[in-house]
Amino acid sequence: MTHVDPDGELTLEEYMAGGESSYVKLPTIALPTGAEILVGDDAWRRALEIAGSRAGGRPPLVAVDVYPGGDVAAIRQRIDAAIPDAEVIDLEDRAALPSEVIEALIGRNLTDDRVFGIMSHFTVDEFYDRARVAAFRGALGRRTAPTFVVGWGADAALECSADALVLVDLARWEIQQRQRAGAPNWRAGNDDEDALRKYKRGFFVEWRAADRHKRSLFDRVDLLVDGNAPHDVAGAVEGDAFRGALAAASAAPFRVVPFFDPGVWGGQWMKSTLDLDPSASNYAWCFDCVPEENSLLLEAGGRVVEIPALDLVLMRPRDLLGEKTFARFGAEFPIRFDFLDTMGGGNLSLQVHPLTDYIRDSFGMAYTQDESYYLLDASDEAVVYLGAKTGVDPEEMVEALRAAADGGPPFDAERYVNVFAAKKHDHFAIPAGTVHCSGADSMVLEISATPFIFTFKLWDWGRVGLDGVPRPVHLDHGERNIQWERDTEWVERNLVGQVEELRREPGLVEERTGLHELEFIEVRRHWFDDEAAHDTDGTVNVLNLVEGDEVEIVSPTGAFEPYLVHYAETFIVPAAVGPYVIRRTERSRSERFATVKAYVRGTTMTDN
Repeated sequence: MTHVDPDGELTLEEYMAGGESSYVKLPTIALPTGAEILVGDDAWRRALEIAGSRAGGRPPLVAVDVYPGGDVAAIRQRIDAAIPDAEVIDLEDRAALPSEVIEALIGRNLTDDRVFGIMSHFTVDEFYDRARVAAFRGALGRRTAPTFVVGWGADAALECSADALVLVDLARWEIQQRQRAGAPNWRAGNDDEDALRKYKRGFFVEWRAADRHKRSLFDRVDLLVDGNAPHDVAGAVEGDAFRGALAAASAAPFRVVPFFDPGVWGGQWMKSTLDLDPSASNYAWCFDCVPEENSLLLEAGGRVVEIPALDLVLMRPRDLLGEKTFARFGAEFPIRFDFLDTMGGGNLSLQVHPLTDYIRDSFGMAYTQDESYYLLDASDEAVVYLGAKTGVDPEEMVEALRAAADGGPPFDAERYVNVFAAKKHDHFAIPAGTVHCSGADSMVLEISATPFIFTFKLWDWGRVGLDGVPRPVHLDHGERNIQWERDTEWVERNLVGQVEELRREPGLVEERTGLHELEFIEVRRHWFDDEAAHDTDGTVNVLNLVEGDEVEIVSPTGAFEPYLVHYAETFIVPAAVGPYVIRRTERSRSERFATVKAYVRGTTMTDN
């Protein structure tokens, strides 16, 4: 397993002062030895070749299953150009339900809210006219030429009878970029709709059905095509190589491909420290470990195929997550690491997240958005807003929030909410139900449960979003979830400065920094001069190098190649890895290092 090796030997202090960052923005995972990435038309010719070898003298039939968000028309054009004598059929045009029928079917799950829907359990076949699918399938039995059936659910429509199966896969971040540029949801015709509503439709309906469907394809896929790239240069990899790469990834440290997004409160720290586009106005978010949204880059011969990181979670959950974590969460990655950059920016919205009972009852989610703020960096003025002040009248505070939302006097946050000074390496626990936000001039590493859209904004400081539209405020939801007993004294006792030293020996200190007992994530911080030994002990570990220029992750038994990690990079160590050591490299210049490590409490092999 590899990723791009940085040039030069800059120290942490040098690149934070403006030198070139060593932060790797395009980490890769090696395909098995001998694997080849096919490009453009070569991929479609290979699909036909595979189908022909199995067709038994009949015209070959290829199912091209396209994740919703893929451009079916463009894919058809590429196949037509590559194989002129083939018949290329758009399954969606032939047999999908009319858009108004689909709208009626999913309407209850979408709701009228701009952001929140209700989790759905549709299967792809429910979006097709069964009679038309059956008639289409019957007509295919009389085909006289090589035939490609293209569209979401092609494999299901053909009842797994195709001679070859191609999956055109897309990451959610790519889908979001296309939707922001005007692309519609699947068969929706909503090109001009608000991007938040498009995302809601994907999150609560389309992607759930699509992931449920493609999980059934992984063991049989003959060719995986990168649907994120332009179709004339898109890479493809054969199924065995795809499965082999994910098997290897589940047995060694790896990183997902991070993505960065601006925001109304965004800052400048990531732009300079991580060497991002200097022309961007700001960067607010970085998703550096949210496999549900991020990608993996499979590499061979200098070429890459981009796939959703979720494919690894869905395909090898026990190796990645561990038996106990899988038993608790299923094939879902439960830990989220992301960055919130307000350095030179503004305050986040004042907000609260739903309690578990509320998120399950209202939105159909299995667990909630418990969070924490780890301060990767901070100015002298940095603060965190956390918990209602002792003695606050809940009705008075809610009335003041409603008045501000209706255009009245701005909400006086300092009057009602505790404000704590925040410095580098502080860690604030934020169990669901706690009012909170990060103030300006902070660089926050969020160490949290994976749900991330369930933010009930209470006050957004009178701002509008980057699109010029006020960002959604959800006071009704928020009021039902604020835990008013979490006042000043409770927050100070439970959520602020909860660092416990567990072990001290020459050159090494291990600490517990959280999270609160109401949250399921355990966080350990290791300070070390040269190395620190770890063991997954049967459960997935997520780590970030929060201090020091670079380290390498090594196996005591040589089970995997040394893996290089730089300052601020988040990396995943699958449960199957077992013992591993984090140590300085020959190029390291820092005197001391620190990592934070998160895992799910009660899921190690030694937990009773």
